[in-house]
Amino acid sequence: MSLPPRFPKGLYGITPEWPDTERLILAVAEAARGGMTALQWRRKSGSHQEHLAQALALAECCRQHGILFIVNDNLQLALATEADGVHLGRGDGSLSEARQALGPGKIVGCSCYNEPELARKALELDVDYIAFGAIYPSTVKPDTVRASLDDLREGLRLTLAQGKTPRAAVVAIGGITPENAAPVIQAGADSIALISGLFETPDIQAAAARCSALFKG
Repeated sequence: MSLPPRFPKGLYGITPEWPDTERLILAVAEAARGGMTALQWRRKSGSHQEHLAQALALAECCRQHGILFIVNDNLQLALATEADGVHLGRGDGSLSEARQALGPGKIVGCSCYNEPELARKALELDVDYIAFGAIYPSTVKPDTVRASLDDLREGLRLTLAQGKTPRAAVVAIGGITPENAAPVIQAGADSIALISGLFETPDIQAAAARCSALFKG
């Protein structure tokens, strides 16, 4: 049984912790040319003003390249930048409140770590994607929990069991690179989220293209 996901299939870029907005815009443009379908803006350092300015610039960049712009962990910033959606982790806010604030036409995604039961509860709240990870050892979060390919398989089973068209998507994150992504996709990931494996490579466009090619055929 195959039902189309609500969140786009393919490469889901997540921004590195770069204060240089111009550098980030150039990198995102390269990734978009390589086939990236969505971008999650993630920034933990800096002031609110810096966050707002950078997020607004990235939102415009994504619009110009026709890719979704998702804000990490900050519903108010997602609203302020007219983002396409928000991603929430544990303790980052209420999924139901995010859905109510953003409305039915926006994306609400959530971190499910290595917990299919957390995914099941999130799906009951009508999220657009459930994210599992870290699939592989992560340089961004070296102490994070590890998720398995079986978690992805169970996540896909849960989304299909809802019987909705389009269905919620399964996203995989954590240590993923163009070289190790294939088994993740085969296990059921609709989308693969990359930070270092994309933006810290010598050729961002080529890395994006290699990841995107795995979803074709």
